[in-house]
Amino acid sequence: MGIADTAVEVRASGWRTLAALHGHIETCLEKELVAGHGLTVVEYTVLDALSRQDGTFHLRMAQVARAAALSPSATTRLVNRLEDRGYLTRIICADDRRGIYTELTPEGRAAYEKARPTHDRVLAASLESARVKPELADLVAFVEKH
Repeated sequence: MGIADTAVEVRASGWRTLAALHGHIETCLEKELVAGHGLTVVEYTVLDALSRQDGTFHLRMAQVARAAALSPSATTRLVNRLEDRGYLTRIICADDRRGIYTELTPEGRAAYEKARPTHDRVLAASLESARVKPELADLVAFVEKH
């Protein structure tokens, strides 16, 4: 195996490790968020992103798509579901009538605040359980450090 092949394998191994940790955490979060709050991980992620907006509490649909790591069509379906539940609303941009913002409603803020302790507890527990797996221990240490 040449140097270039070794570098490719190192990157591939790193990616597999990252994917394994992500899958582990997401599985733990999904189970608890759905059971305790009726929210999927991606729904929680959008509520979290909207809650972090500096006093405005709204994002353009493209920003929601990036926050949730979804395609535009999947983002539209997600926003529709959250809007149907009363967690967010859409607002036409005053400067650009083509632009659509999503904004957290008081109900959405309450759902987020109620689910956040569960999210934080499960995230900490899932990182702790991943730490004992030798192939994930270094990555867990890196995540907790940053």
